[in-house]
Amino acid sequence: MDCKEMAMLAAKAIDDKKGTDITIIDIGTKAAFADYMIIASGGSDRQVGALCDAVEEKLDKEGVFVRSIEGKRGSGWILMDYGDIIVNLLTAELREKYNIEKVWADCEFLNLED
Repeated sequence: MDCKEMAMLAAKAIDDKKGTDITIIDIGTKAAFADYMIIASGGSDRQVGALCDAVEEKLDKEGVFVRSIEGKRGSGWILMDYGDIIVNLLTAELREKYNIEKVWADCEFLNLED
């Protein structure tokens, strides 16, 4: 499975659990630490935790295991590091506050349907 397929699979897991505003960014040309970043919102801290569980379960089934998870349940932001992909799950309020997409505005943004 290549990096793009992993990113799409993670995004699909988020979509299946009703995550919102799912953004997939190809950061490979601008960052040395990963090729893709997924950013998605959950309606509450609890949903952010459920989205994290869904991504981990979906990728585990494909033999892709998370290297580390940063952020605590209830904090409103969980970051999952898969090496080649980074998954940021945030509440809508924190996402608006930090506006991570702005940092990567010059990168290619992909649609889940791609």
